[in-house]
Parts: sequence; structure tokens; C-alpha cells
Amino acid sequence: MPRSIRMALADMLEDLSKENFDKFCRQLLDCTEGPRVRRNKVEGKNYLDIADVLVTTYTESRAVGVAETLLREIGCNEDAERLVEEAGRQSTKPAPSDPASPSAGASGAHAMAEGKHFVDKHRSQLIDRVCETASVLDALLENEVIQQGTYDEILAIPTHRDRMRKLYSGPLNSAGNVGKNILLNILKEKEKYLIDELMGKK
Repeated sequence: MPRSIRMALADMLEDLSKENFDKFCRQLLDCTEGPRVRRNKVEGKNYLDIADVLVTTYTESRAVGVAETLLREIGCNEDAERLVEEAGRQSTKPAPSDPASPSAGASGAHAMAEGKHFVDKHRSQLIDRVCETASVLDALLENEVIQQGTYDEILAIPTHRDRMRKLYSGPLNSAGNVGKNILLNILKEKEKYLIDELMGKK
């Protein structure tokens, strides 16, 4: 998997025009999400180097989400969608919290129904009804979707609803669809009946 995610990033970067590649690198230097990328790690580097920087700086689980955000900021929406699609194929075989991989694949397809991710489509319901927020945060930290500082900050919030709102407003946006896939798999385990209901299962 590490090689697959890295190569998906490298392939995406290689396909960018020189102008867009330069824009991407500038956005990466300005990125405020997570650790700061040093200029000497980016300037004069090729697409393989930048893919390595993304993975080593943000970890596998978050690198794709960060890259997706940067691509959309420079107007490369189609490249962002192709990257998420390719990375999603890697992240759903098999999902760590769902060893039975057929359902992991099926949830990947269901997650993007109607062009909108499941956790975005059902945002208000999940904010109102998810109660196992502490264990959800534990699993997100373990899967490196959030960092320790973010974990501590959200856990200090007294209500489940406000914890979920905070999760949506920051870390989940940065993690992109890969992070949302991980969250969905966690919710399928921690809040099974709620997710089954929202997916229309009996």
C-alpha cells in the first residue's frame, strides 16, 4: 500500500503541466494543515520527490486528502477526482477496520453514490446522532486521519454534536475522500445500526 499511494501521487503529479506543477508546489509550501513543508524539500524537485514529500510529511492516509485539496485550489478538479478514485481503489483493499474485503469494496461504491460522499450527504444526521465520538476519535487517531493535537482539542469539547461539527469543519476536509472512507468504515463498526439505517438496510 505505501508504494501504491506514493505512485498514485507521482502519476498525478507527472500528468500536470509544468505551470500547474509549479502552482501545486507553491500551494504545498503555503499549506497550513499539519507539519510545514520546508522550501528546500520542494524547490527544484521532480514529481517523484514531491510525492515522497507528501507521504513522509502527512502520512499515507492524509497525503491524498492534502493533495486533493491543493489540486482543487489551483483549479485542477479533474486531476483531484482521478487521484481520489485511484487512491480509493488502494484504500479499500482491504480496509483495516473491515477485514471482510467484499463489503469494504461495496461500501467504497456506496460511499460515492450520486457523486457525493456518504459522510457529506448525511452530515446533519451524523452530527446529530453519532454518540460514540470518543471511540471514533481513537480510531481516527490510530489510522492517522487526525493528529494528537487535534484529537486532544476535539475530545475536550463537551458535547457529541460539537465534536462532530469540529471534525467536519477541519480535519475531515483536509483528509479528503480517503479520510472520509476511513471514517465511514469506523462508523460502520462503532455506529452499525445508524449507518445501516442511513444506507437503507433493514
